[in-house]
Amino acid sequence: MAAAQALETTPLFPKPDHESFDGCDDSQAEDPRLPLYRFLEAKTPAGRRYEHFTIFLISISVVTFILSSLFLPEYNDSPIADKCGGFCDAIFFGNYDDNALAWLGIGATSVVEMFVVAIFSVDYGLRFYTADLLDPKYSGLVGRLRFVPSFFSLVDLASTVPFYVDSFLLPNTDLAASTFLRMFRLLRMLKVEGRLDLAIMMVDDVFVETRGILGTALFVGATVWCVLSTFYYIAERQNLSMIYCGSSQRCQDIDTSLCEIDQWGIVDCSAAGCKSDAGVEECYNLYRSIVTSSYWTLINLFGEFPLFDQHSAWGKVVGTVTCVFAAAVFALPVGIFATGFEDQISKRRKLRTSIDGDLIESHHKPGEAPELIGDEPTSASHAKFEIINNHMIVICALAFALDTVSGLGSWHFFLGFLQFISALFFTAEYLLLMYSARNDQRYRGMGLLTYACSFLRLVDVLSIAPYWLSLMAMSPSLFAKAFLLLRILRFEKYSRAFTTFDDVIREHAGVLAITLFSAILVWIFFASILYFTERGNPDEEMAYNYRTIPDSMWITLLNLSGECPLGHYSVVGKVLIGVIGLFATAIFGVPIGLLGAGFEEMVEEAIEDTPDEERTALPHASVTGLGATERACYEFVNGIGSKAARWFEISIYLLIGVTVTIGIVQTVEGHETWLSSVESLAVVVFTAEYAIRLVGAGADPEFASSNGFVSRVRFFLSFYSVIDLLAIVPYYLAVALPGSWVDDHDGYFRMLRLMRLLKLDKHVPSISLIDDVARLKRNVLMVAGYAAGTLWILFNAAMYVVESDDNSQEIDPLPLYGCVDNCTMAVRFKTFFSSFPLTGIHLTGDFPLIEYGWPGRFVLFFMVIAAVGVVSIPSGVIASGFAEIVQSKSGVQTSSSKAAGDDWYDIRWKELEGVEPPPSRFGPRVDALQFKAKEYLDGTQVDGVVVRTKASAVGRLLFVSLIVANVLAVILESIPEIDYIVGNERGNAFDAFEAWSVFFFSLDYALRLFSAQKSRDALYSPWVYSQTFFGIVDLLSILPWYIEAVLASSGKLSGDEARVFRVFRIFRILQLEDFVVAFSRLDNVYRASKGVLKATGLMALIIWIGSSALFFIFESDNPNFRECDGSVPLIGEGGSLGCYDFESTAACNAVYPGMCSQTVFTNMPSTLFYVAVFLGGEWGVVDFTWRGKIVCIFLCVAGIALYSIPVGTLFDSFGAVIGLVEEEDEEEDDEEK
Repeated sequence: MAAAQALETTPLFPKPDHESFDGCDDSQAEDPRLPLYRFLEAKTPAGRRYEHFTIFLISISVVTFILSSLFLPEYNDSPIADKCGGFCDAIFFGNYDDNALAWLGIGATSVVEMFVVAIFSVDYGLRFYTADLLDPKYSGLVGRLRFVPSFFSLVDLASTVPFYVDSFLLPNTDLAASTFLRMFRLLRMLKVEGRLDLAIMMVDDVFVETRGILGTALFVGATVWCVLSTFYYIAERQNLSMIYCGSSQRCQDIDTSLCEIDQWGIVDCSAAGCKSDAGVEECYNLYRSIVTSSYWTLINLFGEFPLFDQHSAWGKVVGTVTCVFAAAVFALPVGIFATGFEDQISKRRKLRTSIDGDLIESHHKPGEAPELIGDEPTSASHAKFEIINNHMIVICALAFALDTVSGLGSWHFFLGFLQFISALFFTAEYLLLMYSARNDQRYRGMGLLTYACSFLRLVDVLSIAPYWLSLMAMSPSLFAKAFLLLRILRFEKYSRAFTTFDDVIREHAGVLAITLFSAILVWIFFASILYFTERGNPDEEMAYNYRTIPDSMWITLLNLSGECPLGHYSVVGKVLIGVIGLFATAIFGVPIGLLGAGFEEMVEEAIEDTPDEERTALPHASVTGLGATERACYEFVNGIGSKAARWFEISIYLLIGVTVTIGIVQTVEGHETWLSSVESLAVVVFTAEYAIRLVGAGADPEFASSNGFVSRVRFFLSFYSVIDLLAIVPYYLAVALPGSWVDDHDGYFRMLRLMRLLKLDKHVPSISLIDDVARLKRNVLMVAGYAAGTLWILFNAAMYVVESDDNSQEIDPLPLYGCVDNCTMAVRFKTFFSSFPLTGIHLTGDFPLIEYGWPGRFVLFFMVIAAVGVVSIPSGVIASGFAEIVQSKSGVQTSSSKAAGDDWYDIRWKELEGVEPPPSRFGPRVDALQFKAKEYLDGTQVDGVVVRTKASAVGRLLFVSLIVANVLAVILESIPEIDYIVGNERGNAFDAFEAWSVFFFSLDYALRLFSAQKSRDALYSPWVYSQTFFGIVDLLSILPWYIEAVLASSGKLSGDEARVFRVFRIFRILQLEDFVVAFSRLDNVYRASKGVLKATGLMALIIWIGSSALFFIFESDNPNFRECDGSVPLIGEGGSLGCYDFESTAACNAVYPGMCSQTVFTNMPSTLFYVAVFLGGEWGVVDFTWRGKIVCIFLCVAGIALYSIPVGTLFDSFGAVIGLVEEEDEEEDDEEK
């Protein structure tokens, strides 16, 4: 109640009331310092002007700090670094102590900095002098001492005192931190209009409302992180591809495959030419310990995979699990914080609306543009003109796109002529519109200026003016031609999509102001810190990307948007990247999310009166006069009427899974004939099934006809029939025609077997529901699709224009694109069409490419800020529509209560409420011992509160300490240096600690089994306890030790295998579940969402495996991903072929045995990992063939959203089960009351 009252009195965006109470009571009214106080607090006109002046000074100070990093040649190797001499440095930056102000003898400083410090020093002195007028608690000497550690006092001191220390106490030292502290002056801006109070109160409210579940979510995230870090450590600790030498200047380019990793995990690269000196490890494995593994695992859990193509086979398995499930679970804490913050914003907005009265409407309704002359057809001739105009827009856009393709000869002149005619047409239309506008009384006189400044007329001017200005130079530039594409925005008058942006900004103006300011503050703050921590990084790539603060701001912008394109940070940098991923991204994403969500909300409101089209089921033909054979065949293959039929149907499902698995494994080199006999048998079975379905087609309502032949023809031409034939016919052709074209392309036809997965859609509809989704969300998709498509085209044109001539950023060879040496970003963006998939990837929020020049970074900045949220709307609409369709067809809804997914255990547990435990068959003495054991382990419930004896409380504390100590022991033992000191001999310190731990864990397990008969949580049964989550975890915490002991005593356990057993002790962290309930509800999570999971899971599986098959077929021989031995020429000469000249890697190896290899898409199992990463929104590689680019575009448009539905369903159900939506439901109930 108190929190609610506080909320009610907190305005969304407080504005200063200059006539209201200002902190001074009546006794202070005559205080001569009062005018000064009012001036400092901006409560007078002069004071407000002074406040604006201080904001200007802060901005100048921050800008000069950022720009000063450009003029440090020791870090920035660009030509601009030497452009600011001693006088320039003395005026603005103060980088060097020998500049024009050296005569002052106060070290490196500048005029700007001295002036700003002087102003703020005087300002602080005056504020200190009037502090008691701000708050009586600051009265007197003691009060002034209380004022010093207040927030804004510390901000002022932090931004001024270091200057005096650096200048007068330590004038001959280089205190980089003193310049960085200028950043804190930004916090002074929080004084304006009470932003600090609002921000702090909102964060406090978020914490108060979510504290009950935030601890649970943090435990879930931390446990997933810890366990996955351990699995990654096991999988990658001996992986030579994970050896990193970037921190050593003399070993950065060695062949790590020649290195060795000893039993301790220490790397020796002497054979590769990098010998360690004085025992210092020049190179090391990135997963050498659980500690180092945890950093890379954390990045993976953020959805980023910077080591995408270096993982081992088992590492890819762990990575796939991370992509599919773990990342969503790990995101719970961040999701809770971001959602809570947005909820607080929404509540304050609603409260302010209710207090102010009716909602203040925008100058026009959402999605409704002001009526303008010439925008709506008024006659038949006008309608025809509009059609011509629309066609000209499309023709102009196509002409521009085709004109970017080289090698079209004389067609370039024709395409240029089309663009000229289009510009001429658009100009004539604009002039006629302006001329005819005077016929409308609203636009006469100065009203004509209003008309000229309307959205569509500004689009007209911006689209044609640059073209004609450029044409005056006798040759229209590419830049000017690109502006003609802005005419696409003329279609806005049909969709009213972009006009809603104005409404969104107005609706969320106050919120956007504070969240944008906070986001910018976080951005500059982290960029500045990372600049200082990474500019001297021994890794050349890291140091290059952080050589200036503007460069650091570019990478930090990507970090804050959820990206992590770089990974080899310093220790401090790794900590900062972790903080950014865990917390800062939630803050930074709020304004972007608000723009996207607000746009979607207003689009839906604008068209809510137009109902979405619903699918009307087509009536099935009447099935009459059937023969017994037809009906029997139909019922048998569809599992109807008998156990044999049901078992046949189940066997078909299992056989589909088996054959898909076989098809995947057979793509691995050396396993081409793996289980071929099973595949042959499966083809026979599927052939028989097809024949039975063909015979029974007349009984299928979908194909029924009075003519049996017609029914069979309908079935033969149906979708599922084609799938069946594609999966079995190539097999017979290859057998019947050995050495034929079909046999030569056996690898491709093997992939057709994977299409058998689509057969499951007949029984669990998923892919076939896409048309239903399109009908359900038709109206929203049209508007949002137009907005997203327009932004995609315009940003693609912008990226093409700025990057097609960018030859400053060097990249790896791209032979498929015609570049082997000295390749630059211009190769990737050489045409409008080649730019399209790359722009699409960026618009999904992923930035695998960072080697952009400043114009490209400028365009991408606006992608991150405005476009990403809008472009993702169609994908979100498709996903939500699919979930609605599946739920409606399955007749279930995902539950949003803590009772979601209750099973027999939960039901039985509720039934036992108030039931006394059964007596022991061994007598009352055993009963008493069981009660004592239960009381010691779990305490006693008194009025719903657990009461413990001192012994129980101490035992519980010791048990928690033992669990934590065991987890720490596993982590410490994984560190090579510690493991080397302790040694691997039996009975070492770790072994002794483990033995004692197992003794206590075994004793605890035995006591729980013994007392289970008195525990309601065990349903008064030791057998039930052993099957519960807690029982299984307790057993797993001790079982590996006993297995290891047995195997070790028999001599069947090697050192590395023993390490795996010891590492499995990490699962003891799950025993903390007894203190924070979360994972034990996973079975409830599945049951709460299984109705939707069946369909969405199958669809996700089809998209995943299908996309993987296509990428494998299209990209397995892509020369862009091919590497060859140094002795193999890249391009052949004199009739000989080079590495990139072969059509396939196999052909390359035929000429150069064992010297050619593909880095990615080498087989289906590895491709499944890569595509799982793609579907998680992370594109580790992007230089695809044109066919691969089509698959890439599909995934960007819809595949990623559809694939994420089951993960999102699990996420929502997990939240419901552990209570993430409980408070929201209660609030809704209160509102209804």
